[in-house]
Amino acid sequence: MYFMKKALLVLMGLFLTAIGTKILTVSHLTFGGTAGISTLLTFSTGISWGIWFFVINLPFFILSVKRLGISFSVYTLLCISLISLINEFLKISPSPALHPLIIAIASGLIIGTGVVLVLNNGASLGGIHILAVYMDQHLSINRGKTLFLTDFIIVISATLMVGFLHALYSIVTITIASYLAGKFKPHSPKNDDENDLTLEAQA
Repeated sequence: MYFMKKALLVLMGLFLTAIGTKILTVSHLTFGGTAGISTLLTFSTGISWGIWFFVINLPFFILSVKRLGISFSVYTLLCISLISLINEFLKISPSPALHPLIIAIASGLIIGTGVVLVLNNGASLGGIHILAVYMDQHLSINRGKTLFLTDFIIVISATLMVGFLHALYSIVTITIASYLAGKFKPHSPKNDDENDLTLEAQA
């Protein structure tokens, strides 16, 4: 029963995260981490977000297997696969009536809530956070610097593709989702590294 409850909460988190990223994509906004990279590649190639998200996360999955173990990595791969499939089959149309700032705020709240549900129930969305932890532990490069640099590059790329204002709105989404993920995490020392492994409000 306990396992089923956690699994349902993880699925709910994956569903919310997929909804949030889908709303961003159809509204020409982006996000941080591998979710943001997937969005930018969708803009430039026309290939669906779900496919890009799965493909981009594969190298991080390999790194996770080597650094974090098979059990955690398989669970992460399942989450990556599920969110890719959910996003692929979601049908959401853009809403010109809504201001992009409202969309950015709503998406940040939705994604942030989804990430909290996934992380707080022992799962992970993989992504650049795995790389950040690895570089911190093996190359003594602070994980915060790695995450900031990658998100900064994504936002600059978004500026070139969707314009300065839309890039600013995307920063609003990243800020809200990151705040929620940090605010509502379990306060258990042994889980600190695992709680750092997320999307990409920050995948």
